[in-house]
Amino acid sequence: MKFSLVEEEIYLNVLLDGDLDIEGTEIIDDDLTPKLLKLKSVNLDFTSVPFVDSTGMGLLISLVQKLKEQNIGITISNVSEEVHEIFELLQLSEILGGEVLGKPTPSKG
Repeated sequence: MKFSLVEEEIYLNVLLDGDLDIEGTEIIDDDLTPKLLKLKSVNLDFTSVPFVDSTGMGLLISLVQKLKEQNIGITISNVSEEVHEIFELLQLSEILGGEVLGKPTPSKG
């Protein structure tokens, strides 16, 4: 898992790249989360995230809760249909709040 930060006009866009699994969550938790807690609004771009496991789900729930507690706006965008299906099965939209999770991005091919 890698990430890059792109400052937009009113938020920070975090481009995630790789699987959000146990190894990826360590990188996000250690390297990214402290940076996000200093912002006003964040978008997690899942364009290049092909897989999310249970540790990744746990991290997302924890991260969204931390940011909301600090009144930091967060959205998750460009989620593939495959990953979005997993989010729906686990009712992640209800857990995180409907405003956080965008509509799925259609698969290419």
